[in-house]
Amino acid sequence: MSAVPPRSPKREDGPVAYLILREGGKWRDVFRLTPGQVTTVGRAPTNRVVVSDEVCSRNHCEIFLSGAQWTLRDLNSRNGTLVDEEPVNGDHELLDGEILRIGSTLLGFTFNLARQLPDVHDEAPTRQDAETAFDIAIEDLDSGEHEPAIVHRTRKSRFTSLQDLDRDRTGGELATLYRLAMDMGSASDEQALAKIVLDGLFAGTSADIGAILYLPEGTDEPRPRDLTITAYQSRGDLPYQRVSDHLSEAVLDSGEAILARDVSDDSRLANRDTLGQIHAQSVICAPVRESGRAFGLVHLYSTKPHEALDPNDLEFTLAVADQLANAIQHVRQMATLRQGLARAHDENRALRSQLKSNTSIVGESKAIHRLREDIARVAPTDATVLIRGESGVGKELVARAIHFDSDRDDAPIVCMNCAALSESLLESELFGHEKGSFTGATERKIGKFEQADGGTLFLDEVGEMSLGVQAKFLRVLEGHAFERVGGRDPVQVDVRVVAATNRDLESAVREGRFRSDLYFRLQVVEIDVPPLRERANDVPLLAVHFLQRFAEKSNRPVNGFSPEAVRLLTNHNWPGNVRQLQNTVERAVVLSRTATIEASDIQLSSLEMEQSGSRPAEQPEVYRDVSLEELEREHILATLEETGWNKSKSAQILGIERSTLDRKLKRYKVSRPGR
Repeated sequence: MSAVPPRSPKREDGPVAYLILREGGKWRDVFRLTPGQVTTVGRAPTNRVVVSDEVCSRNHCEIFLSGAQWTLRDLNSRNGTLVDEEPVNGDHELLDGEILRIGSTLLGFTFNLARQLPDVHDEAPTRQDAETAFDIAIEDLDSGEHEPAIVHRTRKSRFTSLQDLDRDRTGGELATLYRLAMDMGSASDEQALAKIVLDGLFAGTSADIGAILYLPEGTDEPRPRDLTITAYQSRGDLPYQRVSDHLSEAVLDSGEAILARDVSDDSRLANRDTLGQIHAQSVICAPVRESGRAFGLVHLYSTKPHEALDPNDLEFTLAVADQLANAIQHVRQMATLRQGLARAHDENRALRSQLKSNTSIVGESKAIHRLREDIARVAPTDATVLIRGESGVGKELVARAIHFDSDRDDAPIVCMNCAALSESLLESELFGHEKGSFTGATERKIGKFEQADGGTLFLDEVGEMSLGVQAKFLRVLEGHAFERVGGRDPVQVDVRVVAATNRDLESAVREGRFRSDLYFRLQVVEIDVPPLRERANDVPLLAVHFLQRFAEKSNRPVNGFSPEAVRLLTNHNWPGNVRQLQNTVERAVVLSRTATIEASDIQLSSLEMEQSGSRPAEQPEVYRDVSLEELEREHILATLEETGWNKSKSAQILGIERSTLDRKLKRYKVSRPGR
């Protein structure tokens, strides 16, 4: 084969692609397909790619860029062109990895030299699912008496020791190496890094063809045939041809860089040199090393007799290869980090999507429709929202719905219960603290306000906040910076506050337990969440919603309620609101013995029945064959659910000490649902 300057149509922008010749059972020589050039293939020497095959026509086919798509066109050849063993009729848009056949000659099409091409049989090539490493090694020909003449070899370049440098002779090269190292550090991927390195080598040596090859990661016994091309570059668009395995193996084994001359006199290469008529006058093969072990090679050729590569070029190339070794490890580490970050981002997006779907407000009553309308109006704004309603109605769910319908949905929503902490701990949780600010403050802690920066802070039971914390909280609401506990540096945040309470804040203001200025600051927008007893028609919808969730969570084959169970749930007063219904359905799903929940599976305690004000006829008092221990367990569980799992209040209702209640819960192995 031979290469001649191609005809050049109007320049088009598009992806650079490659044709890889398969010969002797291996993928070997490489042609670059450049946008704006038509690559002709045929037996005539005027073609860009010359195929020495009797089946091939003089002008067999051509490959060109049409729009953004590389296209193959058969030129009415005598025996036709096959792509993946299918004949080409007219124009064929090439896909990455497709195999072209002209007689017994195979050509692989790819956009990425580092990709894997299918391992095919020359007699009947097929694109198999199992792929082998993209191997461009020269085949093992019969050994000859002539090898490339190695004229120089070195393990270290003169740039390794700055003390031994001839400043006058190497000053310019050092500056070039420094600039090249800076450019390598800015490379974003392996392809960009390879281009920077090859550009630098072409500028610093007399090479006119070059390539970078790597061994697969984790290779124990490096062999030349395992090397894969990352990139190649040439002046005059010459194809790349690998040096003999003899040179590559010598470099991989010794870790030394080698300069060889008169490569075209090597009988093995001379017999192989049918593609592009590359008569290389000199070649450099330098190792890319880590801890003294070669994991890649840099190949450079000079085809010009009067500009042969010399020992200075060899040492410069080795110095660049050593810099490349550090840079490629950095690029690979960054690629691994980017992949990890991408996975984390995808997982975070999936979790946020799942969390957003879990904020759907279930119900079709007029009260729920009004609630959805209120949320839709207030969510797009940054107004402070005060959510009011009884315990268990779903105030946090409303807060999450407001957040995920707002422009802050990509930022976090941070939730905190103000009633669960003492005054000092509440201040530390809200605003954070510095290391050593109080006993036990062993390190700096970021508060909820900083955690929610850019997003939403939901404060439940805001009416339980002490007056001292209220004053600092008010300043932040008004846009002022705050200081961490024990700190002096001001912290500025952008946070939307959504507060909730089931207390009578007006009475607390009149009694001096809640600041009036904070009350008016919180009450910019007020949303009332109706209790469940005022929307009984939503009970069946909520019950089915909870049933599906808990059946999937507990992997129980429960798929519905009986009519009697639906009537029982609908007629109940639900003093504990949606939370109580949720816990009741979860208990029924766990204890149900059939696929349908019956009325007998729904356990409502006497406390629930008393507070509901009625006892449905669908649940008559009947004898149950259970122990006193089981009855006690059920009653304790019902009391806890009624009080929203307030253990102190439950212990008071049950007439026992808080510690006694804890011991009984531990003995009965009872824990709060969802925890």
